[in-house]
Amino acid sequence: MPAEVITAALSLVGTLVGTLGGIALSSNLTNYRIEQLEKKVEKHNNLITRTYKLEQEFAVMDEKVKVANHRIDDLEDLEHES
Repeated sequence: MPAEVITAALSLVGTLVGTLGGIALSSNLTNYRIEQLEKKVEKHNNLITRTYKLEQEFAVMDEKVKVANHRIDDLEDLEHES
């Protein structure tokens, strides 16, 4: 077999190994980055859920304060009438 054919075959094998190795490495890196982004999204979603709950609790507390202020006003009106 001529030396040129052997050199070409070895070059082809080296190119294939390098290409497939690069694809595998790139795929692993992409999967890692996707996992990290999924973790960030999960943290963000938890923050949104907690914020929503806090807003609901704030609305309840705000309503309670309004009711308490209204009762105080009513009691002050009664005190001024008598």
